[in-house]
Amino acid sequence: MPDYGKKLPCKVNYGRILPSASYERFDTMTFDSDYEPWFQPPSFIIGPVWFVLYTMLAISFTMTITKRNEISHASLVIGLFVIQMIANLMWPNVFNSAEYLASLLLIVVMAVFTALYAYMIYVPAKEASLLVWPYIAWVSFAGVINIAYYLNAR
Repeated sequence: MPDYGKKLPCKVNYGRILPSASYERFDTMTFDSDYEPWFQPPSFIIGPVWFVLYTMLAISFTMTITKRNEISHASLVIGLFVIQMIANLMWPNVFNSAEYLASLLLIVVMAVFTALYAYMIYVPAKEASLLVWPYIAWVSFAGVINIAYYLNAR
């Protein structure tokens, strides 16, 4: 049984999820820390989870785009999704640079904007809305992990 009180090196890898021209991108997306919260999932789980979540986001966004004429304030809905996606893509670099408060703020943007997106499309595109709820849950859990790193670094 692992000793959760012992501080072990931790690597958070995101670079293998997305295609890259070289391994330099992978190297910049790696985080080393002597601290790891006891509830942080093992690194071998993180990549597949993100693959599934990104796939669900893509399907949801595609469904939303196809039903944009039925969605009131469709431009706002699309903007919310795009902004949260930009925050999502910024997050690993900010977190890996040990800017835990800034990365937490990005997580809040991701969770709130995605929740607004899901709420605004629920009636006209219920399936598209339901597809993003696991993402909101995972991002919220990542926020709890982020808080643990922030508190440890203080």
